[in-house]
Amino acid sequence: MTVPGAPAGSIGRFLMTLLKRSAAVAGMVAALTLALAVPASAHVTVNPNTAVQGGYAKLTFRVPNESDTASTTKVEVNLPADTPFASVSLKPIAGWTMAPVKSKLATPIEAHGTQLTEAVTKITWTAVGDAAIKPGQFQEFDVSVGPLPEAPQVVFKALQTYSDGTVVRWIDEPTTDGTDPEKPAPVLKLTAATDTAAAGSSAVPTVTAAAPAEEEGATSWAGTIGIGLGLAALVLGLLAYRRSGQSAAGQGAAGQSAAGQSAAGQSAAGQSAAGQGAAGQSTAGQTSTEQGSREQGGVEQVAAGQSIAGQ
Repeated sequence: MTVPGAPAGSIGRFLMTLLKRSAAVAGMVAALTLALAVPASAHVTVNPNTAVQGGYAKLTFRVPNESDTASTTKVEVNLPADTPFASVSLKPIAGWTMAPVKSKLATPIEAHGTQLTEAVTKITWTAVGDAAIKPGQFQEFDVSVGPLPEAPQVVFKALQTYSDGTVVRWIDEPTTDGTDPEKPAPVLKLTAATDTAAAGSSAVPTVTAAAPAEEEGATSWAGTIGIGLGLAALVLGLLAYRRSGQSAAGQGAAGQSAAGQSAAGQSAAGQSAAGQGAAGQSTAGQTSTEQGSREQGGVEQVAAGQSIAGQ
């Protein structure tokens, strides 16, 4: 794109500067997006990590493969036996078998007016064929549970078995001093329900959709921020280019106008000088004519004198 009257070099320098700034902004956006999107650590987690006491929730257990040479072939998740769930439902996964295990309860629980003496306390998923979680991959296992107990948290101890026989035990409970355990177990924190929510949940038990996964939420927000920053940089660059183009066009138009006025002035001066030259030539011609007439008159007078003298 060229701007009339603007030097080609200045436009080239402006475009190079714009491209460099756009590249710098894009790099910053990409770095920010990756920083927000990368999970803090690659251990077994439960998402969402918070829920409301007395309600139902869909829990997603995310299992990443941390081995560079082996695949994950089996995942075991233990449900709490001291605060059991009356309802447990599993979502089928292609290539994986599901095996819920029920245990006798020390203290029966009541659900919808019925006394329950046993509940699901462990779920085992086993890969079939080539469905194992390979290096660099992860898998998610969905479970619907409820009602959630009136407790501050629920700890789900998990075991991850690899194809080479290695078993990773994600069973460490949260520490009291705030430090991260070496093999943390998935933890679901529970908050007290409001009076309205508690009344609604006790009247009609419902399955509530799980909130987006914590890590997925971070990635989504990072992507949104990255897109917004990229669009802002693009708009600012276009506005700057447009202002520069208008300024260069104004300067070129002003230069052309001044050149036109100068040319017009020179033309007018030339015409005036030509007029004056023509006038001078006309005056000189008239003077020469008058002088010739006077000289002829003088000759005639001399001739007349000579004629009189001869007579």
